[in-house]
Amino acid sequence: MSGRVLLAGGGWGDDATRLVRAHDGAPPAVGDVLPLPAFLALDDEARVGVSVWLAPADDPAQVAPFVDRLPLIAVDFPSFRDGRGYSTAALLRTRYGFRGDLRAIGDVLIDQLFYLRRVGFTSFALRGDQDRRLAAAALHTFSDVYQGSVDQPLPHFRRRRPAGAPT
Repeated sequence: MSGRVLLAGGGWGDDATRLVRAHDGAPPAVGDVLPLPAFLALDDEARVGVSVWLAPADDPAQVAPFVDRLPLIAVDFPSFRDGRGYSTAALLRTRYGFRGDLRAIGDVLIDQLFYLRRVGFTSFALRGDQDRRLAAAALHTFSDVYQGSVDQPLPHFRRRRPAGAPT
């Protein structure tokens, strides 16, 4: 991933991680982001400072025992048409309690950013052809939302003040 990533707040951050797409069995270095099978094959000592990325078919429950120790979990979108990563993110945040950096990787487009942030992503490794100037603005496509989600659990009707209530 090394380079720059868009942060959920709209700024850009340096990315010191190294995405390992195909693990060759070599010992990982601090900052490596390994595929789930390679991560699970490590012992606890080798996992220190190492992160994991999940493919669409991976079960996020498999990283549940590690969520308090992982600095980053990346979720791969091999195609912008594959929405399974949205569910994975929501599960990691709500069911498994992951509070670290949750990053969208792969075929990540500007059009997806607002919705990715809603389900809990905190950083985004955009596809190379995406306009960085437009990306930060895309995080704020809408000023309010009706549905509850990870970023705003209460739906709009639960957040409204009753008529005549003090402001």
